[in-house]
Amino acid sequence: MPAFKTLDDLTDIAGKRVLVRVDLNVPVSGGKVTDATRIERVAPTILELSKKGAKVILLAHFGRPKGEPVADMSLSLIVPAVNEVLGQKVLFAADCIGPDAAEAVDAMKNGDILLLENTRFHKGEEKNDATFTEELAKNGDIFVNDAFSAAHRAHASTEGLAHHLPAYAGRTMQEELEALEKGLGNPARPVVAIVGGAKVSTKIDLLQNLVKKVDALVIGGGMANTFVAANGINVGKSLCEHDLADTARASWRKRKPRAAPSCFRSTASLPANSRPVPTMRRWRSMPSRQMR
Repeated sequence: MPAFKTLDDLTDIAGKRVLVRVDLNVPVSGGKVTDATRIERVAPTILELSKKGAKVILLAHFGRPKGEPVADMSLSLIVPAVNEVLGQKVLFAADCIGPDAAEAVDAMKNGDILLLENTRFHKGEEKNDATFTEELAKNGDIFVNDAFSAAHRAHASTEGLAHHLPAYAGRTMQEELEALEKGLGNPARPVVAIVGGAKVSTKIDLLQNLVKKVDALVIGGGMANTFVAANGINVGKSLCEHDLADTARASWRKRKPRAAPSCFRSTASLPANSRPVPTMRRWRSMPSRQMR
C-alpha cells in the first residue's frame, strides 16, 4: 500500500468538485500546441474522475507571466488540444479565482471538465500566498495533484491546496512516486540517476539529495554545462547558469563517501562490465568543438 492516497481511495464522488492540478505547460507555435505529451499524460486521471461523475476543475500554469495576465500565455490557447486528447469538450473560465471562476464552476454538470485560467496570472501562486490559496480552495471539495513535473515547486496550486482540501495523488503522480520508491526507497544496487533539463536553479536541492542516495549521478541537458563550467571548463555560448557555479562546486564537496566524486563519474560499485560514465578529466580533454 502506498503511503499516500490515490484515486483508488476516492469513492462516491459524483457531483463533487475536484480541483486537479495538471501540467499543461506545453510548447505552442503559431497559436497551436506542437507537442501534446503532457496533456496525454494527465488524460487518464481527468477521464477517470469525469466518468465517476465528478466535476473536474483543472488548474495549471503556462509560461512565466510573473503574476500578471499576458495574452499569449493564456490557457485558452491550450483548450483545443485538450479537447482533442480527451475526446470531449472542455469548458474554460477567464480566471482561476473570483467571480469568473465561481460562475463557471457553479454552471458545471456532473462529469464536466473545466479548465481555469493560468494560475500564474496571480502573484500569489508562486508565493504560495495563503489568501490566494484560500480563494482557489473555494472552487473545490477535493484536491488531486497530478502535476509531478511541477510538484517540486511549493506553489499555491501544487502545495498550498493540500492544506485546505482532502488531497490525493492522480495516476501520473502515483506512477512517478511508486517508481521513485523502487529506485530510492530500498533499491537493488547499483543505482544510477540520470537528470536532465535546462536549469540547475530549479533542481539543485533535488540533486543534492539524490547524490546521497545513488551510486552515480549523471547530469544531462543544458544544466550539465553549469557543472562543466564549475569545474573550470569554458562552455562558450552554451546555455549555462554561471551564477550557480559556486553552488555546483559546493554540492560535490557535500557528497557522501560512496557518492561519485563528480556528477560525471561512475563509481566502483558499478558492474565491471558496465560502460563508465565520462569523468570530468575526460570532459576536460575533449576538443572544444565537442563541448558546443
